[in-house]
Amino acid sequence: MSSPVISVRGLGKKYRLGETIRHDTLRDKIAHSLKTLFARKVNSEAHPNLPSAPPSAFRAPESSPAPRSEFRVPSSADFWALKDVSFDVQQGEVVGIIGRNGAGKSTLLKILSQITEPTEGEIRMRGRVASLLEVGTGFHPELTGRENIFLNGAILGMARAEIGSKFDEIVAFSEVEKFLDTPVKRYSSGMYVRLAFAVAAHLDPEILVVDEVLAVGDAAFQKKCLGKMRDVAGHGRTILFVSHNMVAIRNLCSRSIWLQDGQLAQDGVTSSVVDAYLQDSVRAESIADITDCIQRLPADPTFKLEEISIRQDGKQRTVFMNSRPIEIKFRYKAFQRATGLRVYFDLLDEDQNILIRSFNDEHSQAMPTVDIGEYVSTAVIPPNILAPRRYELRLHGTIYNVRSCTGEGIVFPLLVEAATGVNRAYPEEPIWARLQPTIIWENVRANGAL
Repeated sequence: MSSPVISVRGLGKKYRLGETIRHDTLRDKIAHSLKTLFARKVNSEAHPNLPSAPPSAFRAPESSPAPRSEFRVPSSADFWALKDVSFDVQQGEVVGIIGRNGAGKSTLLKILSQITEPTEGEIRMRGRVASLLEVGTGFHPELTGRENIFLNGAILGMARAEIGSKFDEIVAFSEVEKFLDTPVKRYSSGMYVRLAFAVAAHLDPEILVVDEVLAVGDAAFQKKCLGKMRDVAGHGRTILFVSHNMVAIRNLCSRSIWLQDGQLAQDGVTSSVVDAYLQDSVRAESIADITDCIQRLPADPTFKLEEISIRQDGKQRTVFMNSRPIEIKFRYKAFQRATGLRVYFDLLDEDQNILIRSFNDEHSQAMPTVDIGEYVSTAVIPPNILAPRRYELRLHGTIYNVRSCTGEGIVFPLLVEAATGVNRAYPEEPIWARLQPTIIWENVRANGAL
């Protein structure tokens, strides 16, 4: 077997909370410098008689390296985002990276993309790496789309003529031709990701690293991107693909790596790894388990979930008939007055596709402010909507655009059985759909044109 394109041995990334955290990236250094200058300006205005520091106080000695910007975090603990991760990737492999939020997926890709340095371990990579880790990765906001195409190509080490030969193809794929000479700071997030992906995928890197950024695009563009990644892989390129969309992982990746709490939980054939991952969720397997799950939620200063019930016909159940409504009831407390405090549920299928997402305030005309107190919010899933199959409910509390108050939320399995007359004439016909609303058809014998 030929040498692997990517070889990772004993990889670890540690963050020391409570000690000085250093800014290693240019963006971090610039942001910290601006904050420092602003703080000095405020301080000098508040204390005009204080002497200013001499220029030499901000200059590193000739013999020592330039100082890195730094700040302090008011806690004390070691946090390993990755610990003792080892694997090899061969040329032409398409490898999915899966795991819950905070499992270390993005940290791994940032290290592989040389955005951040590992604390320990070794990485060997052969070939140019193109990374798409967040919207607008590698773009300069003041430059136009046209200029950013050439900038990205230059960062990848490509000659201008080589970029020019791919230019029309990139523009056609991105579908932003009308805005090509507009600064990208005026692009929507969807336009950003279209152009960024088009550049990364068309400039022929040996290794393409893609994070969940494709979730920004619309469904048609996501499908287009997945098709392009299959094409790239078919030409012998190597792809590392992070996604929470298990359908995309199953369809695109022959092999998957499952990260859990910064460690490699499983590495193997995608179907086996994804099945194990989906079965591993911390979940309530019964109504009685919900109380225990609520008690294990992270503490939040504003919100506390007190009780959840999932009922049909007035009784708490785990098996539901699809012909009758399902009631989901949240009881919770607000300890502080908060704007945008809301509860919601996601209904997911077996591949973790979100079929329904509904918030308790979605009919409000303006973002409501919740006062201190205890509340009950009730949602009803109408009858004759769900097909008979297994689903998953994820129940959450959140403050809009601030934080999740319930971490990953509470997971509850939902088994729906058939009670309607749909397809009764064909009892052996499998039900392909995830949803099965009752659609009203009218059938008459036609005597002429419609």
